[in-house]
Amino acid sequence: LQFVESGGGLVQPGGSLNLSCTASGPGFKVYGIGWFRQVPGKEHEGVACIGSRDDGDGGTAYAASVKGRFSVSRDDNLRMTFLQMNSLQPEDTGVYFCAANTPDCKEYIPDAWGPGTLVAVSS
Repeated sequence: LQFVESGGGLVQPGGSLNLSCTASGPGFKVYGIGWFRQVPGKEHEGVACIGSRDDGDGGTAYAASVKGRFSVSRDDNLRMTFLQMNSLQPEDTGVYFCAANTPDCKEYIPDAWGPGTLVAVSS
């Protein structure tokens, strides 16, 4: 699968953004789809993931730092995944990517990263 992310921007602390990720390639429904973020000098950090409904229960998982503020969803017909981000804080700043995971979101499947979308939280 290949992904193109969109929806990032500059937002004040406490604000919201809704990121989108469009996939191309076969087999979208059988994959878990994860959202990751990266800040300069650091590795990609897993933020959220939604499992496959085709090959699992479609459950969600979140990093502790975003639980209760972020919500991940998917539309298999559109081959899209969404990340609704509320109550944004400066530490949420980074470039956000999506990527394929195992159907249960237990493991990331390494592949080339897409272009990502920049989220900047600042007053």
